[in-house]
Parts: sequence; structure tokens; C-alpha cells
Amino acid sequence: MYKYVVRRFLLMIPVIIGVSFFVFFTMKLSPGDPARMVAGSEADEETVRQIRAELGLDQPLLTQYVNYMFKLVQGDLGVSFSSGKSVSGEIASRLPATAKLAFFSMIIAIVVAIPIGILSATKQYSLADNLSMVAALLGVSIPNFWLGLMLIIVFALNLGLLPSGGSEGFKSLILPSVTLGVGSMASFTRTTRSSMLEVIRQDYIRTVRAKGVNEKKVIRRHALRNALIPVVTVIGLQVGTLLGGAVVTETVFSWPGIGRLMIESIKKKDEPVVLGCLIVFAVCFSMINLLVDILYAYIDPRIKSQYR
Repeated sequence: MYKYVVRRFLLMIPVIIGVSFFVFFTMKLSPGDPARMVAGSEADEETVRQIRAELGLDQPLLTQYVNYMFKLVQGDLGVSFSSGKSVSGEIASRLPATAKLAFFSMIIAIVVAIPIGILSATKQYSLADNLSMVAALLGVSIPNFWLGLMLIIVFALNLGLLPSGGSEGFKSLILPSVTLGVGSMASFTRTTRSSMLEVIRQDYIRTVRAKGVNEKKVIRRHALRNALIPVVTVIGLQVGTLLGGAVVTETVFSWPGIGRLMIESIKKKDEPVVLGCLIVFAVCFSMINLLVDILYAYIDPRIKSQYR
């Protein structure tokens, strides 16, 4: 297991290089001059040239990229063009808000989806099964931004029960968490149902039932654990989706997280901040995938033996 974890950490290096290379040159090809945005629309050309030199934007693109990677290896994500602050500091100040939003979204999705998926599998083709599958299909199909706006209109504007944005207290977390969690909820429900259906048809489940074991115990102790591996896989993948979805959701609800910071930085063409945010996303996604693989070993001993 130790060698496997070390190998996975080493594989993160080409991932980070690939993400940084793609984003760096994409930002350079996008319209707009960062130096002009920093100087302001009324600044003369001499001032713009001076700022461009100070930011290192007058160097060849490959040189700029090599310099950026050299600093990144030392743990330096650079300095924001617009605020002049450390990118690491700006991301660190926003990361807890995004982590909190993703965590509560995931909790909502898991708590709601897994019981519904189990119910759908044990009551296949029933009314409850059909309704849950229709709801899951709607959940996957509804865009985050539309759902967020609808929740704001209903619960914030019409009913006045919850705030429409910001991060003032727990109530401010409810609407964005639900908005972000609905898509994941739908995926978890469908995956849990299909996995449970496959497991409960296995011979060993029939044997347990033939011994007279209580049906709830059969589902909880024998079927669910073996059905969890595909669900855990989807949960790990959905964390990356949550981080991507947080970009839109945080903007809709004015949530002060990394997603909103990245959108604001793209508008300002603040390249170091955009690069820093995406690198953090890539590292988080890789770490979560590693954690999911380790969890496999604890859920299924057969997988643990493969690491030896």
C-alpha cells in the first residue's frame, strides 16, 4: 500500500504539468492585455509597457512558462496582477468556503441518495422506484445555475425563509449546498440502485435469505457493503464535479469561494490566480481519487490483497 501511495503521488506531477501548460497557453491566447487591465483604460502606452515589463509579460511565452514552473516547484504560485497579493494567500482565504460548500453538498447527496437507491432496488418497478428514477433523471438534467435561481426566487424572494447569497451563518449555506448537491444526488441514486440490483441477485444473498435472516439485516450487512464499491467510485468522481460546479454555484449565490475567485480573475485576465485555482483543483481531485482507491481496500478485502 505504501508503494502504491507513493506511486500515485508521483503520477500527480505530470497531471499538474499538463494542467498548468494547457491553462497557461490558453490564457495567453485569450483576448485582452493583463498589463492594460492593471494600468487602467486611461493609461498611456509607456505606462502599459512599464507594467508589462514589471510583470514579465514582455518575455517569450515559453520563458514565462518556465519561470512560472520554476516558482511553482518552490511552492510559489505567484502574485495576483490585479490585487498585488500572494496567490497562495488569496486561495487559502477562499479554500475553506469552497470546502465547506462541497462537504455539505456531498453530505446532502449521500444521505438522501443512498437510502432512495436501496429502496428503489429492493422495490424494483414499484411506484417508489419509478418516481425516484424520474427524480434522478430530472436532477441530472437540471443546470446548476437555473436551479439556483429558482431556489432564490422561491425561498429567498417569495417566502423570505433563506438569504439569497453571501456567507452569513448556516442559513446562507443551505441553498447553495442543495443546488450543488442535486446533480450528485441523482448520480448516487442511480448508481446505488444498479449496484444493489446486481448484488441482491447473487447466490450468496439467496443463501443468506434461505437461512431465515431478517431482510433488513440481509440488505444492511450483506448486500450494501458489497454494493458500495461502485458508489464510492462515483462519490470520488463527483467531488471533482462539485468543485467544477462550485464555480457556477458560487457565482450565483455570491459565495466567497475559489470558484467565484476564478471567475472574477478570468474577467480581469489575472493569469496567476486562474492558474493557481486550477492547479489546486487538480491536486484536490487527484488526492480524492487516491483516497477513494484506499477506501476500496477497507470495503473489499480482495482489493487490499492486490496491494501486497
